[in-house]
Amino acid sequence: MASSKLHYDFHDQIGHLLRRAYQRHIAIFQEAIPDSDLTAAQFVALCAVRERRSCSLNDIVKTTAIDQATIRGVVDRLKGRELIQISADPNDGRKHVIRATEHGLGLIERTIPFARHVTECTYGSLNAGERVALRFLLQKMMESENS
Repeated sequence: MASSKLHYDFHDQIGHLLRRAYQRHIAIFQEAIPDSDLTAAQFVALCAVRERRSCSLNDIVKTTAIDQATIRGVVDRLKGRELIQISADPNDGRKHVIRATEHGLGLIERTIPFARHVTECTYGSLNAGERVALRFLLQKMMESENS
């Protein structure tokens, strides 16, 4: 018989719960977004590019918290769909500047109402106070990584 000190139920662990919540969110996103070729990672990267008007790959990584290896594939797919354009940085030829194309900006605008619906579905039955508390706690957890 295992000691209660050694008992570990992964179902109760924060990482597992966050992963399950994220998986649920991604499933809702893929079902709700009319562009079946657009992933959640691509959408957030495209939104980050729009927000900054022009940026580097590192800017997208910092803004979205998507790792460097993954973001390269995301950016390649967005470029392949002509949703972004990549050009040499006029101030430093070794760097690249990423901008959303008109087609990319249009896709963002058409997708935002669906993305808002995805957020609502992800929250599910949480009331207004619980939603505020959840956002606050998640943001506080993220801030603690910087201290």
